[in-house]
Formats: sequence, C-alpha cells, structure tokens
Amino acid sequence: MLNKTQIKVRGYHLDLFQHVNNARYLEFIEEGRWAFFDEFFERDDWMQEDFVWPVVNININFKSQANFGDLLEVQTHYTKIGNRSITMKQTIVKLPTNEMVVEADVTYVCFSKAAKAAVPFPDDIRQKVEQSIASLK
Repeated sequence: MLNKTQIKVRGYHLDLFQHVNNARYLEFIEEGRWAFFDEFFERDDWMQEDFVWPVVNININFKSQANFGDLLEVQTHYTKIGNRSITMKQTIVKLPTNEMVVEADVTYVCFSKAAKAAVPFPDDIRQKVEQSIASLK
C-alpha cells in the first residue's frame, strides 16, 4: 500500500532563507505516517490496544528545496519488517513536476505498554504488513 498525502507550503513553514526549514520536513513526514496509519488500520481504536509505535531512527536526505506556495506530496509505504521493528520509506515530491525534495527511511518498533519493552509483532499485523510490502513489488 502506498499512501499519498498533500501539503501546501505556508509562510510559517519557511525559515530565514525563505525556503522550508529542515525541521518542518520531519513534521511533513509525520503527517504522512499518520495518514498512512489512518488508511492502513481498519479500526479507529488501534492506539487503545497495548501496543504503541515509537520511532527509533530517521535517516533523511534533502534533495532540493521547497518554497512558499509549493504543493508537496508525501508518499509513504512499508519497506521492511523485522521481528520487532519496521521500516517505512517516505518521499516528498513537488507537484506537478514530481521533483524529489526529501527521501527518508523511518524505523520504529512494536512496543508493549504493559511489558514496557519492544515485543514481536502480532501475527495479524505482521501478515498485513508483509502483504503491503509484497503489493508494491
């Protein structure tokens, strides 16, 4: 599954140099992840279960700048699942040209609130993620 979320660059996204501040891109990809989860999970109460999904690593590459008024598209999909961790690829492109602005790999873990530790993914979630990854190949 590939989720696409659009964000229009506003004045408050800009820094002193009049382009999108690097820290804002982290907010943009976070918005993309939340939109992905809204679409990926079938129920609204998935956060009420024992599991939470803390981010443990973000590797981000800045390819080009975005400016006031640009329409950006955050593209999000799963790329890899381990025993307790999962990685998403997120890209931000300018529309309508599809110029690459940002490319990021985001890794997070399946964390049990009760156990207070990272735990293996439940089988139903693992299967759904594996199907999602396979559908993009």
